Amino acid sequence: METVHSKYIIVGAGLSGLTTAHALLKAGEEDFIITEARNRIGGRINTIEGVDLGATWFQDHHTYLSELLDDLPVDKFEQYSEGKSVLVYNTMAPAHYFESQHNGPSAYRIVDGSIALIEKLVETLSEKIHLNTTIAAINENQNLLNFKSANRIYSAEKAIITIPPKLASTLDFNPELPESLLQTMKFTHTWMSNAMKVGILFDTPFWRKKDFSGTIIGQVGPVIELYDHCDYHGNTFGLMGFVNEGLRDTSPELRKEKILTYLEKYLGKEIQDYTNYFEKDWSEDRLTSCENLKSVYMSPQYGHVLYNEWYLDGKLLFSGTETSPIHGGYLDGAVYSGFNAAKKLMEG
Repeated sequence: METVHSKYIIVGAGLSGLTTAHALLKAGEEDFIITEARNRIGGRINTIEGVDLGATWFQDHHTYLSELLDDLPVDKFEQYSEGKSVLVYNTMAPAHYFESQHNGPSAYRIVDGSIALIEKLVETLSEKIHLNTTIAAINENQNLLNFKSANRIYSAEKAIITIPPKLASTLDFNPELPESLLQTMKFTHTWMSNAMKVGILFDTPFWRKKDFSGTIIGQVGPVIELYDHCDYHGNTFGLMGFVNEGLRDTSPELRKEKILTYLEKYLGKEIQDYTNYFEKDWSEDRLTSCENLKSVYMSPQYGHVLYNEWYLDGKLLFSGTETSPIHGGYLDGAVYSGFNAAKKLMEG
């Protein structure tokens, strides 16, 4: 079996791993490889036809992400929220309409979709990324770590694992990781793992013309959150939101019918004039979610202190948004963990 050696290995080409790679390059370190099990880059950033079906929004206090966007540079814009928003208490009762207080932007999106950030990071990294490479086992061999995939062994002095801790706990480590760490990894909720998102595209933003913001909030309908998702340039007009998990076991056809009928009730019959409709159920993505899926409705705890330590004799570090003590579970947490991992690598 072929062996590929580098000074560092980064497992995972999502935002955290790519941020680490970007920071290494800026510091003059080029001797590293990034492995990625998917056939694409970005991890839980997934933009289809301009619609962000994964990570989407960020806010002013997400300063590490803002720093990265400024550095690259990648532009941002405010989430559209003009007009009436809809709050649904009960599908059998009239909806409550309200308008947002515009004391400042509620959230930002990335121009050209969240994937634009990933694509900018990869501009200087594409030669170093090995797609379709699933790491199954990590073995410590004297002064090196060996990462075994189906057809290669990747060897490195130090490594960063950026995949969700719950997934990382299923890898074969030799020697084994401390039991306290393994238990923490198994019980760390994977951000986005239970989310189901829907994107709907149109020829025109008809809701804006009717003085609707595109926002619908309510825990009782087929869609529990919906937002305007038109692009910055005015070329793509869409709505995007989160599907009620109670519809997960419904057939795709019936789920789509229920979603469109529900949205028609609050936004109008124009909802049926869509040009494209698509869903992303992250619970079915085995490179994000696990079989022992549990929905989490309260903010999970991220950034456990055990993720701040080196393992396997100072050769292995865990990174990613779930490991971040700062804004864990957000884009900002992924960026912070990426910067932090690069700093720890270079400090030796």
